[in-house]
Amino acid sequence: MQITITARHFELTKAIRDYVESACSKLNKYFDQIIAMHVVLALENSRNICELSLHASKFKLQSQAEEMDMYLAIDNAVEKMEAQIKKLKDRITDHQKRALKQQFETYSHATDFELEPKSHMRKTIKTKRVVTESLSLSEAVEKLEASKEDFLIFKNIESDRINVLVTKDHNVYKLLEP
Repeated sequence: MQITITARHFELTKAIRDYVESACSKLNKYFDQIIAMHVVLALENSRNICELSLHASKFKLQSQAEEMDMYLAIDNAVEKMEAQIKKLKDRITDHQKRALKQQFETYSHATDFELEPKSHMRKTIKTKRVVTESLSLSEAVEKLEASKEDFLIFKNIESDRINVLVTKDHNVYKLLEP
């Protein structure tokens, strides 16, 4: 992430520059696709103004704060930007989850098929579609223990493959890897 700092009507000190860079680098933990940030610090009639412009891969966000102290103005502007990033990220993930739910509208259904045409034996197969979560093995064990199910289908983070964790008595587990 490239950080550009512009000071208006005052001399930019190294302490303020370091403070801005550390505050802006904290935003990377919420959204790691930040390309550039432009910070404008201004002093107008004993008011300190901080304007942040964030440029990400598909988005541009802006926030502004005005305080009597420059450090407080920087903190407030970063907090506003943080709130915008969280809101944006929630909106993106919510749309993806909604799209997955719409994809699996027929969540479960039953199919009859004829096993032996001569004896007219029929079997019913119940099909259940599952949207898997990306979990580590320890997280999957915790989730299985918390649920009342005997199995859990999940996407293993380490192998990036679909796995099934099965238990009989919550003491012995079997991990099925395709």
